Amino acid sequence: MTVGFLMLCHTALERAAQVARFWAESGAPVVIHVDSRAPRHEVEALHRRVADLDTISFSARHACEWGTWSLVAATIDAAQQMLDRHPEVRHVFLASGACLPLRPLAELEAYLAVHPDTDFIESVTVADVGWTVGGIDTERFTLRFPFSWRRNRRLFDGYVRLQRRFGFRRSPPAGLVPHLGAQWWCLTRRTLDDILSDPRRKEYDRYFKRVWIPDESYFQSLTRLHARCVDSRSLTLVKFDVRGKPHIFYDDHLELLRRSNCFVARKIWPRADRLYDTFLSPRPAIGTAEPDTATIGRLFDHAAERRTRGRPGLYMQSRFPRQDHENGKTAAPYSVFQGFTELFPEFCGWLSRQAVGRVHGHLFSPERVEFAGGASVGPGCLTDSLPLRDYNPRAFLTNLIWNDRSARQCFMLSPRDTQPLNWFLATDPNAQISVVTGAWAVRLFRARRPFAQIRREAARLQRLETQQLGVLRSGYVKARVRIWTLSEFVGNPTEPLQTILEEVGVRNPRQLLTPPQMVDLTGFGGFLQELRNRGMQPRLMGDFPVLGAWQSPGAVVSGEGEGS
Repeated sequence: MTVGFLMLCHTALERAAQVARFWAESGAPVVIHVDSRAPRHEVEALHRRVADLDTISFSARHACEWGTWSLVAATIDAAQQMLDRHPEVRHVFLASGACLPLRPLAELEAYLAVHPDTDFIESVTVADVGWTVGGIDTERFTLRFPFSWRRNRRLFDGYVRLQRRFGFRRSPPAGLVPHLGAQWWCLTRRTLDDILSDPRRKEYDRYFKRVWIPDESYFQSLTRLHARCVDSRSLTLVKFDVRGKPHIFYDDHLELLRRSNCFVARKIWPRADRLYDTFLSPRPAIGTAEPDTATIGRLFDHAAERRTRGRPGLYMQSRFPRQDHENGKTAAPYSVFQGFTELFPEFCGWLSRQAVGRVHGHLFSPERVEFAGGASVGPGCLTDSLPLRDYNPRAFLTNLIWNDRSARQCFMLSPRDTQPLNWFLATDPNAQISVVTGAWAVRLFRARRPFAQIRREAARLQRLETQQLGVLRSGYVKARVRIWTLSEFVGNPTEPLQTILEEVGVRNPRQLLTPPQMVDLTGFGGFLQELRNRGMQPRLMGDFPVLGAWQSPGAVVSGEGEGS
């Protein structure tokens, strides 16, 4: 089984000469097409490098331009020359000057000998293609494209708009179903000869001369008319980025290319000396292993996703996302506790001993940033500077979680704290938010302040928490939210605490839970009743029994100085 190679070259002709020599010295005929716009001295150097090899010839030169018929015309001329001069060839392999053989020619010939009647060409109908980049898929076959997309962009776009406006449509030749696929193929001699000698070829050529990017559709469509067995894939490894441009392989892709078991790879960086030295060195044939593009495909898909979406929770100046289009608001799960430090003064220390993670205090306190352990510098060298924190609270939180994402971050929240992140927290799937509503009143209950101030502060905090609860109960919430009223939580604190610890992660699962010491709430019902008596209606605490009148030591309960 003999295979012949067609090479379309326009740059890096010294590398193309190396590859052509590798195939020719292995026994395969090679026909090279060189773009007519290539520098004359480079073309002459190419001829000198391969002049001693009779199996290498050159086809008629065309000025090739991407997206135009010229690429198909160059391929047709080279293919016809291959068929005319080398009757021993049974498969014709189309490659570019930037291609590199990854396996010995004997392995490719053995593989094709197992599939003597199979045409390896990616060929799918337009309706099934999801990888076209540029906004034109079906219309590339129904509109006319006489202008170059690269040299005459305004004419190209204007003519497309004009055809759309007047509803111009053209139909493919009768019996031809347009197909799309990669430019690089390996066809049997019989199929290629049938395509080039088809009685209707002039009709097909006339149609495809006004198709956009015909090199991805001409052979892909005509093969379906003549092939006996089509394997819709290319034997050339080529990957495209999100802009539709081919990925370039460098020296550090050596092991990746080795594991692919592909026969040819494109596109190789011309200065990748290690790749050329490794794969163009003589080596024995091993077998007919199937090319494995799935592994490389997954790696490139992951790289494309990393490039377009970024890493979850990482915000970069170079790709700062639009709101709600980021790849995850934060980098890792974290927990927010509201109302717990009011009920349990030692809650942060207790949680640090019980749970796996880093426990901060009130990160958004108006007085100071309470990092874990009272540190003045937090993860990622974040400082406890209030102006820096409040300049961009969202960036402050996301940076903290990103820089310490190996440990679960826990922090306290209160209606007394600044409230710029309510919607951010509520819509973050990484957030676990636990709220004891009305717990802020416990601190007022124990305060030694004039009651008029207590009443005004209670009204303010209740208004703020009511607004926050409206956010946490909206239909847009993606965080895991648990809400208890103060009376519900005080009635049975052990069960909620156990649930919280299970989600955060317990250091010693076998150890029985010992709840932290709760503040004394004797007389709290009377305090709430006193608020009602002074015209403020506490609604978030739940029901507390009123056992006698409330009197706080040092608090002024007379009506003097009370405001609204």
